[in-house]
Amino acid sequence: MSKSNVVFAASHGTGRDALFSAATEISADFAKRAAELDREGLPPLKEIIRLKNSGLFNALHAPQIGGGGLNWVDALKLVRIISRGESSLGQLLGYHFVNSQYIYWALDDAARAHALGAETVAKNHYWGAAVNPRDPGLELTRRGNAYVLNGRKSFSTAAHISDYINANAALDGQVASFAVPTNRPGYIANDDWDNIGQRLSDSGTVEFRDFPVYEEDFIAPPSEPDAPAPVLPTFNTPLIQLVFVNFYLGTAEGALEAALDYVRTTTRPWITSGVEKASDDPYILERVGEFTAALKASAALADSAAEAVQAALSRGRDVTAQERGEAAAEAYAAKVHATNVSLDITSRVFELTGARSTASSYRFDRFWRNVRTHTLHDPVFYKAKEVGEFVLNGKIPTVSLYS
Repeated sequence: MSKSNVVFAASHGTGRDALFSAATEISADFAKRAAELDREGLPPLKEIIRLKNSGLFNALHAPQIGGGGLNWVDALKLVRIISRGESSLGQLLGYHFVNSQYIYWALDDAARAHALGAETVAKNHYWGAAVNPRDPGLELTRRGNAYVLNGRKSFSTAAHISDYINANAALDGQVASFAVPTNRPGYIANDDWDNIGQRLSDSGTVEFRDFPVYEEDFIAPPSEPDAPAPVLPTFNTPLIQLVFVNFYLGTAEGALEAALDYVRTTTRPWITSGVEKASDDPYILERVGEFTAALKASAALADSAAEAVQAALSRGRDVTAQERGEAAAEAYAAKVHATNVSLDITSRVFELTGARSTASSYRFDRFWRNVRTHTLHDPVFYKAKEVGEFVLNGKIPTVSLYS
């Protein structure tokens, strides 16, 4: 199915209540099919269309252009809800949120940012990115009155489904940042994502072969590699880290929900438990209480961190590096906690469900595989170190695409 040949029509309203209702409904449907989707491991083209038609992708855009007008606190909760049903799709929703909002922070031309945003909403564009900082950079070369882009990037989430992407590349010894549609010739999404988890995240490699780039695609003037960035665009990092936090927690919540359903319907009580139903087993009840308390605490920390980042972000171009750093430290504390809680719960829900639940038909292991795969994105102990340095020494996190 070609992206360019799909006509989208929103099937839900765009107000807050309507968006949360749509997310809950869609997440429940994804949960019913998650084992099958995980088994197939294909780019989720139909599922992305479902999300587009729901209006969820436009939740953060202004109501004046047809968006939902939500703030980041609510948008991140939507990521968590979708992730309960299928965590790759929660990841994709969150990545789109950050990538599509980046234009508002990076572009000094408000009219152009507004036009790109309006086009995104009108056409239901999905925004991806090709910015993996651990890969050798892409390279722009001048050709006539324009440029051509060449190179390769790995871990390009939403490689096949992206309509627009943010990218950066070397240009005459400087770094150029730009936003381009993926339907131009020379964009190649490879079918090489074969990791154990996040199998629907479409995170393979992309290649650019003489891909055309024009002056009007640039979202910031080319700069020296070590030049300090304006503060506002650097909010993409604490916000993408909060996307991680929320889809980790949503995945763990989905794992616990699936386990509880299995306990109620399938798990048999242990022979020495003295109870007739597994749901009355005191040890299962203790585990359920333990897991629930941990998830509630981590979700509260995640929401608090989102509020801190939203408050700093709302200062716009007046926000200071210190304010950004203080908010980022809150986000990274939430990242440390959510990583540990989600890995623990997704591996231990089998203590509730028992040996029979390890049958491959259930694919209950997908919850752990998903968080284990993505929590390696950037080592969590470096996040803990950044939080420790902030608390002990008052040092704000060094700005990068990881912090």
